[in-house]
Amino acid sequence: MTMSTEETLRLTVAALMQLTRQRQPDVAAAIGLTQPQLSRRQSGKSAWTLTDCDRLAAHWGMPTLDLLAGPTHAAGCLPAARRSSVGAQTAMRLETPATAPSAPRRAAPTATPAPAETAATPASAGIAAAPVSAEAAPAASSAPAAPAPAPAAAAVASSAVPRTPRRAAPAGPLPDLIRDRVVAALTEAGGDADVAQAALIKRAVPDVMALFAASRVGGRYEHSEFPPTADILQKRSQKGADAIWEGRPKWRSADLHRAARAGHITVDVTALDMNAAYLAALKTWLPIGKLTHSEGDHHDPKRSGVHLVDPGEWLTPDLPSPLGSRQEPGPLWITEPTLRALIRCAEMNLCTPPKILESWTSGASEGLLEKMRRALVTVRDEAIANNDEVTTEYVKSMYSKFVSTIGESAANREIRRPDWMHIIRSQAFVNLWLKAHKAHKAGLTVVQMSGTDELHVSGNWQSVFPEGRGLSQVKAKNIYTLGGDE
Repeated sequence: MTMSTEETLRLTVAALMQLTRQRQPDVAAAIGLTQPQLSRRQSGKSAWTLTDCDRLAAHWGMPTLDLLAGPTHAAGCLPAARRSSVGAQTAMRLETPATAPSAPRRAAPTATPAPAETAATPASAGIAAAPVSAEAAPAASSAPAAPAPAPAAAAVASSAVPRTPRRAAPAGPLPDLIRDRVVAALTEAGGDADVAQAALIKRAVPDVMALFAASRVGGRYEHSEFPPTADILQKRSQKGADAIWEGRPKWRSADLHRAARAGHITVDVTALDMNAAYLAALKTWLPIGKLTHSEGDHHDPKRSGVHLVDPGEWLTPDLPSPLGSRQEPGPLWITEPTLRALIRCAEMNLCTPPKILESWTSGASEGLLEKMRRALVTVRDEAIANNDEVTTEYVKSMYSKFVSTIGESAANREIRRPDWMHIIRSQAFVNLWLKAHKAHKAGLTVVQMSGTDELHVSGNWQSVFPEGRGLSQVKAKNIYTLGGDE
């Protein structure tokens, strides 16, 4: 599919704004537009005019035809004096291929290295999208270069050559990309918070993908965005699920409830709510490239993926298992966070060791989403401190929709990583289990654990968990009495 001139221009404008470290209000004022008008052009809600193109080209000191020749060409024509002195951007390939590769067919991956792929993130209003080269892990076989390619062709061809990515600083702090979008939405809405919030939530998916792309500039690894999907990760039917068990909890202390129903005990219980569970879970070990198959009871902590395991026996009835609400015996497919939690539990004698039967894994990193996560946490903390519900809900929509659409969703065409989706969700459940274990170890009674963020305990929980809306804090949702008149 060939990109239109309009789409190419939007990508070029985003790239030049990034190189010059200019924001939408600056560029809009320079070419005789308002910031909302420029925002609408960049979001595709209105079209760039020829007059706009002439003014943009004059603003950045180049002929109009050079501006329209694509991001890489335009970046090369940008006068050196206009470039930001903070961070070199030349390590990024800004050009977009004339034809986009079709989505890879579903097939079980083999040990053969996958060919490099390229995906470009469309520029969203206020968030400059940075194209991310999707290569399968750092190690891959080299391909011969074509002789004497044209400059634009060389930029495209170079993406197929495995290389160690150079470090390059993003253009401006990542939190500013989120803040600028909120300001733009409020400006377009004439200050109407409800209208701005609805618009921001509607654009949450492309905005968070643009933020993710910007956060990966200068990253140590180039992640794969469309690796071949292992059979085990494919849905069994159109509306069905795949075979992966994420470990979602639905547990309560059977002995405690039985004694309470019989009238033997009365227990005061506090239902605690874990804040921003999926945001916290973005810090997890994610596979970098395509998953490859292996067999045998061996766990490599430098790899991540999904594993078929015999989970062993849970030996601690007053504490839930990281496996969650699963009741069926026998082997099951679990994710990396659940396996690591079971291994840790076995080391603490809470269960017998799990046995790995087979795995689909790739080399992994715990930092693939870390820059994006920190930016979201920073803006969320500011918004809570300022009672800014518009920004709070926008950030919540960004990270929750990122998790829910990176598998196989029509709402997100820029990535397909069902393994990432399962792993992040499982990490949220493991984080909840870790809170339950911390409470149990501190002498609290764990009464119930369910969903993604709900933990019921009895005892002085304030001595164990800090109270508040921060990521490391918890909130009290409800207080009730177990037993007595029940």
